[in-house]
Amino acid sequence: MKLFLLVVVGGAIGSGARHLVNVGCALWLGNRFPWSTFLVNIVGSFMMGCIIAALVPYFGNSASVRAFLATGILGGFTTFSAFSLDAVQLFERGEIAAAVLYVAGSVILSILALMLGVGVIRLGLAR
Repeated sequence: MKLFLLVVVGGAIGSGARHLVNVGCALWLGNRFPWSTFLVNIVGSFMMGCIIAALVPYFGNSASVRAFLATGILGGFTTFSAFSLDAVQLFERGEIAAAVLYVAGSVILSILALMLGVGVIRLGLAR
């Protein structure tokens, strides 16, 4: 239960931060390019790398720290950081084909799934 609550609180913080980035980017950079998503994906991936690298030496592989920071805050901020970590771990284990398939499949299938979802709802609304 403790880990769940850490993830929930961290998720709220991460989601709030994501909203602030969305608002800030819209004000400063406009909405013609998805700057906020671009920025949170890069920053979130960098932060995930820092957290994972610091977890063992500084936090003794603490499940609480990982749940709060990696799953909670970064999960609320961007799931792209978890995706990036998964891809790197596959590469580091030497599973190159699996990593390439995971990256390409995740991107392509996620875009197709989004398009399918939009189409299903638009079709339903058109009736």
